[in-house]
Amino acid sequence: MSLFKARDWWSAALGEGEEFDQGCLCVGDVDNSGTGHDKVVVGSYMGMLRIFSPNVNKTSEGGPADALLLEVQLKNAIIQMEVGKFVSCSDLLHLAVLHPRKCSVYSVSGTAGNVEHGDQYQLKMVYEHNLKRTVCNMTYGSFGGVTGHHSLCIQSMDGMLMFLEQDSYTFGRFLPGFLLPGPLAYNQRTDSFLTVSSARQLESYKYETLAVAAEAESRQDADLPLKTGGKRLTPDWTFVLGEQALDLCVPSFSTSSSSIFILGERNLYCLRDNGQIHFMKKLEFNPSCFLPYSSVVDGTTNLLLGNHTNMLQVYQDVTLKWAAQLSFVPVAIRVANFPELKGVVVSLSSDGHLLCSYMGTDPSFFSTPKVDAREADYEQVDAEMKKLQRFIREATRTQDILTKSDAEEDLIVTATVSSSMDSPSQALIQDMDDLPVPSVTVQVKVKARCVVQSSKLTVSIQPPLAATQDQFVLEPMGVGKSKVVAFSAYLNGRYPAADLSGYVTVSYSSPTGVPRVLQSKFSLPLALVCVPSSPAKTTKFKITVDTNQPPVDLNALFPEFSTKSEDKDGNSLAFQFLSGAKVTLVASKTSQRYRIQSDRFEDTWLVVKELVQRFDQHFSILGVKDFKKSFSGPLPLQEYFLSVDHHFQLRVSAQQYQDLLSERAVQFRAIQRRLLTRFKDKTPAPLQNLDTLLDSTYSQVMALAEAAEETRVQLEEALVRLRSSTHLLVLLLSLWQGLTPDQTNILEAALLPLLQDTPQLGWEESCDAAVSHLLRSCLSRSPKDQATSLAQQGGPVLGLPRDTARLKKHITLMCDRIAKGGRLTLASEANAPVPIQVQNLAAPGGVEPIAEVTGDGEEPELQQEATKFIKKKQPSKKVKKDKDSKEKKEVSRESSEATLKEEVGGAEEPIKEVKKEKKESSKEKKEPKKDSSKEPKDEAKKETKKETSSSKEKKESSSSSSKEKKEKDKDKEGKEASKESGDKKVPRKSAVKVKEKKKETEAGDV
Repeated sequence: MSLFKARDWWSAALGEGEEFDQGCLCVGDVDNSGTGHDKVVVGSYMGMLRIFSPNVNKTSEGGPADALLLEVQLKNAIIQMEVGKFVSCSDLLHLAVLHPRKCSVYSVSGTAGNVEHGDQYQLKMVYEHNLKRTVCNMTYGSFGGVTGHHSLCIQSMDGMLMFLEQDSYTFGRFLPGFLLPGPLAYNQRTDSFLTVSSARQLESYKYETLAVAAEAESRQDADLPLKTGGKRLTPDWTFVLGEQALDLCVPSFSTSSSSIFILGERNLYCLRDNGQIHFMKKLEFNPSCFLPYSSVVDGTTNLLLGNHTNMLQVYQDVTLKWAAQLSFVPVAIRVANFPELKGVVVSLSSDGHLLCSYMGTDPSFFSTPKVDAREADYEQVDAEMKKLQRFIREATRTQDILTKSDAEEDLIVTATVSSSMDSPSQALIQDMDDLPVPSVTVQVKVKARCVVQSSKLTVSIQPPLAATQDQFVLEPMGVGKSKVVAFSAYLNGRYPAADLSGYVTVSYSSPTGVPRVLQSKFSLPLALVCVPSSPAKTTKFKITVDTNQPPVDLNALFPEFSTKSEDKDGNSLAFQFLSGAKVTLVASKTSQRYRIQSDRFEDTWLVVKELVQRFDQHFSILGVKDFKKSFSGPLPLQEYFLSVDHHFQLRVSAQQYQDLLSERAVQFRAIQRRLLTRFKDKTPAPLQNLDTLLDSTYSQVMALAEAAEETRVQLEEALVRLRSSTHLLVLLLSLWQGLTPDQTNILEAALLPLLQDTPQLGWEESCDAAVSHLLRSCLSRSPKDQATSLAQQGGPVLGLPRDTARLKKHITLMCDRIAKGGRLTLASEANAPVPIQVQNLAAPGGVEPIAEVTGDGEEPELQQEATKFIKKKQPSKKVKKDKDSKEKKEVSRESSEATLKEEVGGAEEPIKEVKKEKKESSKEKKEPKKDSSKEPKDEAKKETKKETSSSKEKKESSSSSSKEKKEKDKDKEGKEASKESGDKKVPRKSAVKVKEKKKETEAGDV
């Protein structure tokens, strides 16, 4: 049992079909027993009056009937009840009952019974007042400082306050500016009445002011002069609430506290007696009722506050101290003292659920029995330990964004696509190029396993497909109930779709209030977007898929497209898309190959996908387990890049149109301001052709807006075609390299990160970032590169690139690395031990992992290398000789390696430079130690060093003169290659020349 739940001490259900409200609950010693124990008095709008004395006598079999002291049916509805000293010359408590047109005062008396039936209680009327006006509520107190008895103040529906002193009517006053009645309370400390007017402000009227005001026989207009003597009634002070008040209470349990509590629709207010605000609490729920009661801390007040979420909350001023869950929404709350328990919370619901509860916990006296000791089975424990360790390894190896829940869902969502097309098509476009546009019906069944109050169903289909209705509001469902909705899907654009699958999403709230979302996937048939046709003989693009099984009859694979086929052998089919494209499928008679051909690369995607899926279904039905399908290659990257360039050019055009449109709009507003200034001028001035300029600017704005809208439509079509091309490229790459479904999903997520373009983020920059991440992480050449990429943090802000050369280069590099054995995985390398050398490389300021990704960032690296050589100390003689010989060998080796690298494309240069810098940095650490011992040198030694250095310079100049010619030619080739690729790269040879020049200058300085 939950700790934060109200403990049921005693409860009762009051009748059937009765209604209760805020004033229908009253607590007090109404029978004057003298023990100080309270009775619960409940009245309903049906006129039923009940008095209870709750107890927890577990031996009795009567239940709530034993606690019922009195039940009386009155003639009129009961609006409110109060317990007080309403009879003169008597200190006993009486019960005042307010009816719509009457106020009655009763005495409740009990007679001790002499038999087993128990005590008998009687309700006797003392007096009553017949009222001329329909009443709303009432309050009581010692008006005017009179002690010993209580008077009544009743508020009518038309704004009149009627004062009753015992059995006599005293006077009546109309409230100024009255429209609708509000809560009414009496403040005994200031002898004033408080109410909330229709102006949503709290108003205070002193009893003395009301007594000396003008007599109110009928309601008068406040603006008219008074017909009778007396002062005009005005409030002593007002406080603007800004919202309607639900209840108003002035605590009287302490004479020192001076607080007025107002419960609004969204806030809780506490004011001083003079109208100054003490504090205000903004509520995060819809309140229903409240009750201030005494606090154990001086200067504070506790409040019980009920809301419409079945919660009972305890506040100490503005601090939430406790929260308890109820089984209903309370409309009235009281605190009572009973013989068995004091401080019981009495709550009443609108349908008559009366509950006496307390907060906290019950002590548990249950003790677990001792379990007989058993010998542990070490083999079983060891097996369980290994199983748990395997689960832990799998959990740490994979990176799942959302945790997988094994619990059963509250709803079961099933989407079923009809096997036949709709007989009257529901499509908005009835025909395309004289071909009828069909539609298919999808039925969604939602079955509830628990009570679901409100749920919404949303249908998501990618354009150009559309649905007749994409949103449904489901009615509340009980346990085991189900709801079926249906809609039709159809083609709503003149270009082929990229995806025939759709999703049905149901959002609802669990019984505990937790929001949940369920999703179900459905696939639309291929016949929705194409019809059978005659095969085409000449096409521009072809794809060949190989299998390891004998050829299959295509008419058996595609029975819905074999009706109009002219080929009786079943080795060719043609699909005519409604958008105009035609795709031909041909099966080889001798080999196990299938060819898909069309005039455009992206048009073949749906047919290739459907062919592969139907292959799997066909051979799984036959029981063939070793069925394999493959694509021999090469990948059609050039055709794919055409779709990429077309989409990019449309994005650039759309951006240009937006810029021009914003400029023309600024110009249009400026001309408008000029014209307005001219028109407002008292002395008319010539317009100077501003009206003509305004008309031409307006026509330009309209033309640009139409062009921008047309470009937006073209961009949507281009994105759909690009998605088709990307899907086809991913499928061919998976067939070419035999990728697993997980690897295919990773590749598809990298190449298709977005379903639609936005002005802030487009497909090109998103795909480039995802592919670059794969190249840095799982497709990197070595663990060092991967560790370096893990050390990098953040990245550039994604934006529209200048061109697509960088993106196409990265996609080509990714395909090449996958073809060379690269493994696509999301396995985390964080738990694997990283070598110290890799950690040093991965430190901040380390080398870049992939040169292709860095692009423009290589020139600063060369400058850093130059500064390293300048700051380096001069080595000694022996070390310098060894170093020069090694450098000559390295230069010759690098020149031979550079020629090979430039022929291949120069993709591995940065990694070689990293290794070289690593070796040189280790040498530089050793050389200063040797130099430190030889710093004091003679002038003769310096001269010998200069001679040796000059001789070495002559040798190096003679040996390098022949190499420089070759290097210049190769530099030119490298520069041309770099210009073609679009990247700004510095050739490797320039770095070698910089090093040689630095050595010559250093030798000259010595």
